[in-house]
Parts: sequence; structure tokens; C-alpha cells
Amino acid sequence: MAPDKSTPFPIPNYNRLCFLKNIIRNPNIEVGDYTYYDDFNDVSNFEKNVKYHFDFTGDKLIIGKFCMIASDVKFIMNGANHLIDAISSYPFAVFGNGWEHAMDGKKYPVKGNTIIGNDVWLGHNSTIMPAVQIGDGAIVATNATVVKNVDPYSIVGGNPAKEIRKRFTQDKIDFLLKLKWWDWPVEKITKHVQLLTSADTNALKNID
Repeated sequence: MAPDKSTPFPIPNYNRLCFLKNIIRNPNIEVGDYTYYDDFNDVSNFEKNVKYHFDFTGDKLIIGKFCMIASDVKFIMNGANHLIDAISSYPFAVFGNGWEHAMDGKKYPVKGNTIIGNDVWLGHNSTIMPAVQIGDGAIVATNATVVKNVDPYSIVGGNPAKEIRKRFTQDKIDFLLKLKWWDWPVEKITKHVQLLTSADTNALKNID
């Protein structure tokens, strides 16, 4: 047995935590199996916290499997960008009335998709800036503002977020990245769940 990945609320009588994939409606947000979102008030706040995510921009928020997303985590998407190399960064064109052609021949910067790996923990009230990529197994501390890519299995915190430490030695990180346990059949995950909640990476080398 394993939790049903298709149920929105996997904990009985508790609707402040959801398997996120089952409540997302925006086609430009992709979420992997078993990733959960916990909200102090209402899990529908998740999409409200994906900021400046305009259809015409076309960028995506892609979140892997088995991620843990705390309340008030915010994703700032590319629609928030202004011109920074121009004399003024003011968005004249959106107001029309003689300013509608201000952006002719120009484009607002779009840096790319925001990508969160697998088994990533995003702490309460953290903020992820546009096009950031967070590696598998990483942890983002409470109140951190992540402005650049985060290495796999590292812990970052602060504003701007900086690496605090790696979770494991590089040899163990390389092994875990190759192992990709999150891609196992759920039956295999269930069989070895006690190992996955231990620090014994050597034991993982000998499982079937």
C-alpha cells in the first residue's frame, strides 16, 4: 500500500495540506507526483502565490516529485520583469493614450522557466525569483530569497540566498543523483521507505 497520489487531500480530516498536482488548474504549472503544499489558510493560495505569471509571457513553473512546499512560498515569474538597460524601466506602453508604441521593436526580458527538482523542501515564506533552477534534494530555508540556481542536495538561506552547506559529501550526492529514487515504482519506494528516511546511503547500493 501507498498513499493515493490522485487524492487532493491525503491526510484524513485535514484540508490544509494537498497533493499539489491535483488542485493545479494553470496549464503553465507542472507538478510531479506526491509533491505537497501546506497552507495555513487555504491550499488554493498556491496559484495566487505564483506571481506575474501572464499567459502572454509563456514561461512555466515546473516542480518535480516528492517536493515539500510550505505556506506562503512565492514564485516570481518573468511577467514581473522590466527593461533594465533602457534609460527608464517604466512600463509606458501598458497605459496607452499616446504611450502604446513605447515598446515597438523591444521586448521585456524573459529569462526562462522556473524549475524545481525532486525531493526539494521550500521553507515557509521563501521566494523564488524568475528562471531559477533548484537542484534535486535541495533545501531552501524559511524567508530565503533565491535569486540564482541552487545546487543539488545543498541548503541555502538568507536574502539573497547563499549556500549554507551541502547535505552530504559529493560522492553521496553523485550516487543519489544517479539513483533517482523518486522515479522508482511506488511499490519499491514503499518497500524501502525506512532506508529512504535514514542516512545509510551504502544500504541503498544493495537493494533490489
